[in-house]
Amino acid sequence: MDEVRPTSGVQTHGVVPLFPPGLQAIYGECRRLYPEQANPLQVTAIVKYWLGGPDPLDYISMYRSTGCAAQDVQEHWHYVSFGLSDLYGDNRVHEFTGADGPSGFGFELTFRLKRETGETAPPTWPAELMQGLARYVFQSENTFCSGDHISWHSPLDNSESRIQHMLLTEDPQMQPVQTPFGSVSFLQIVGVCTEELQAAQQWNGQGILELMRGVRVAGGSWLITDMRRGETIFDIDPHLQQERVDQGIETEGSNLSGVSAKCVWDDLSRPPEDEEDSRSICIGSQPRRLSDKDTEQIRETLRKGLEFNSKAAIPPISSQKQGHERPQSRKDSLESESSAAIVPHELVRTRQLESVHLKFNQESGTLLPLCLRGRLLHGRHFTFKSINGDTAITFVSTGVEGAFATEEHPYAAHGPWLQILLTEEFVEQMLGDLQELNTREETELPKEYSWPEKKLTISVLPDSVFDNPLQ
Repeated sequence: MDEVRPTSGVQTHGVVPLFPPGLQAIYGECRRLYPEQANPLQVTAIVKYWLGGPDPLDYISMYRSTGCAAQDVQEHWHYVSFGLSDLYGDNRVHEFTGADGPSGFGFELTFRLKRETGETAPPTWPAELMQGLARYVFQSENTFCSGDHISWHSPLDNSESRIQHMLLTEDPQMQPVQTPFGSVSFLQIVGVCTEELQAAQQWNGQGILELMRGVRVAGGSWLITDMRRGETIFDIDPHLQQERVDQGIETEGSNLSGVSAKCVWDDLSRPPEDEEDSRSICIGSQPRRLSDKDTEQIRETLRKGLEFNSKAAIPPISSQKQGHERPQSRKDSLESESSAAIVPHELVRTRQLESVHLKFNQESGTLLPLCLRGRLLHGRHFTFKSINGDTAITFVSTGVEGAFATEEHPYAAHGPWLQILLTEEFVEQMLGDLQELNTREETELPKEYSWPEKKLTISVLPDSVFDNPLQ
């Protein structure tokens, strides 16, 4: 990427526009906020993505915002991306589907960074951060939405900062725009500390964002990221953890329905030599691949069920192909799909298992109490989707419809996708037995938890077991 100062794109009467309509629409919204900055400093992809370059975002514009004294908003740098939406309408990057739906992925990213004293030009590292997020969206076709959290596990600016993760919210100033290629909304990246990310995972992202809006040094009403912030909102106000977060989890449950994880499962019901019919997913073995229908159902499971509904459900496997329709937001409500039946893939039968062994790395294992307390005790489901293959493990409560695991057969597999149905009584028992996983301190590994009467074993193993399965 390189920095340039673009022309303003202002159209002269009777002259063909200098910029494509999608680009013009976003520039127009930026000019509404910054009429005196028609030529902002801009980071641009040297080789455009549609010409084989590595950076999906064509441009990132950087504006100097004076803030808002009336709302106690400090001066900061405001970054706006161009490229997640359809800028051109000629299918060079995004398939043109008309003006009625979303343009491209339907959103652009923004970021607000506190301006340090004496700083005369915006730092450019946020542009690479935004490109990294855009690469994820283009490669996975998973879209972002307000309230989502992003585990980054590294200071956003590669410094020693405590700001190492992100939440997403609607930009407080930029309004959605309608382009000839569809609608575009603006999602703002908000830098957070590890403790704030964990609270968002355990409760919900929107709740943590609202708490941060009330703490000026943590972002204030416009959620401005300060990379020099050394205290979490819980350090600043210790009452927030117990009175807001813990109480929210207790009364509302968790808004997180699934995570990408390092995990595998073994079917202990079948002898290892029974390879023809076994659905065992073992470390070091080549797992069966998920069918397209199974993959779509797990994707729906991960993105749906996040809104609070009176009746939770696992979305059905559609018997019709989805065509070129892009995946919807992972926060759609379940609504009419709650009573739909699963249509199994005709080539892979669903199989009931007698005994299973689940294996997680430490980071995934620490989410088990969240899965049980924040999801299953509230009648919901939770999915661990392996980052190393097609393996998936979904825990379901007795109140979830559409599952192929039942109270009579609580362990059921559909290819490499395992579902485990847990009764409320068993969930309470497991929470007591897994209590040490609640601690944020490093636990000596491996750890094994077993419930012989339920024929269930869970192991928490070092990362090296998953990274080097043949060792």
